[in-house]
Amino acid sequence: MSFFQLLKKGNKSSGIAALANTVLAIIKGVAAIYSGSGTMLATTFHSLADATNQGFVFLGSALAEKAPTKRFPTGFGRVVNLFVLIAVIVISIMAYETIIKGWELIVHPKESTNIILNSVILIIAVIIDGLVLIKAAKEIAKETRTESSGGGVLISAFKNVRLASPPTRLVFYEDIIATFGAALALVTIVIAHFTGLYVLDGVGTILIGVLLIGIALKIGYENTIGLIGVSAPKEVETRIVDMILSDKDVVDIKNLRILQEGRKYHVESYIELREGFSLADADDIKFRVRDLLYTDPDIGDVVLGILESDGVISWDKGKI
Repeated sequence: MSFFQLLKKGNKSSGIAALANTVLAIIKGVAAIYSGSGTMLATTFHSLADATNQGFVFLGSALAEKAPTKRFPTGFGRVVNLFVLIAVIVISIMAYETIIKGWELIVHPKESTNIILNSVILIIAVIIDGLVLIKAAKEIAKETRTESSGGGVLISAFKNVRLASPPTRLVFYEDIIATFGAALALVTIVIAHFTGLYVLDGVGTILIGVLLIGIALKIGYENTIGLIGVSAPKEVETRIVDMILSDKDVVDIKNLRILQEGRKYHVESYIELREGFSLADADDIKFRVRDLLYTDPDIGDVVLGILESDGVISWDKGKI
């Protein structure tokens, strides 16, 4: 598969978000230079950080689709976790710079100019970031197979975000902060302009930096455990167990291990069959169950072993 074919398989939410935040970073940067607003500069850094790391994540999600090789037999699913961790480093650096700038503005407050320009750009930023957030929420609904509409899309996304792929989670978390950060910047700039409390410019800048730190810690933790190797959520495990036990000749599951590999799952299991099958028939059943599991778009790799039933039920719903 060529590099451009891989890019087509990249996470769409992160790709769209990277483009949107690149445009926002340019617009906000121009406004920050002309107005001298620290809060505007902070939100520019935020958009620049988002554009950079979402671009990294899009690239990582595309490379994660590379087919397994002899040297890497389980595939490249965890590559996306590595790229997300690189993105976390970018976020952390931007958060540090933002907080330092905010502190300077608190110690040496100054009036910003072009209040109308800043306000218009920040309103545009809230709208664009909000649209990207809704897009990410819809992607979560698609990945987690949940149905929602209208205002319920965001509520459903909050409930199911942990089941989404790492790139989609990153975009969702970041754009929550981006939308809130742009709105916060708008409020602080307007209040500072009309009250003369220019120190609020620095306070708003620091708050945005703190939000960036929070999202870096959240995303960093989730992707570190993903890079190490984390088991599938219970909802995914339940779905896979139901698929295995739906076969008429499978009576039990002896062992089951499901690892998340990027946005796909690696399934290893020993299944118990009814007594009396020949080896050839048992193989046919194993391949039948394997093929059924592969119909699930979230499953990337399946390794099955077969055993004759020992008459003792080892797996029940209480294990899930």
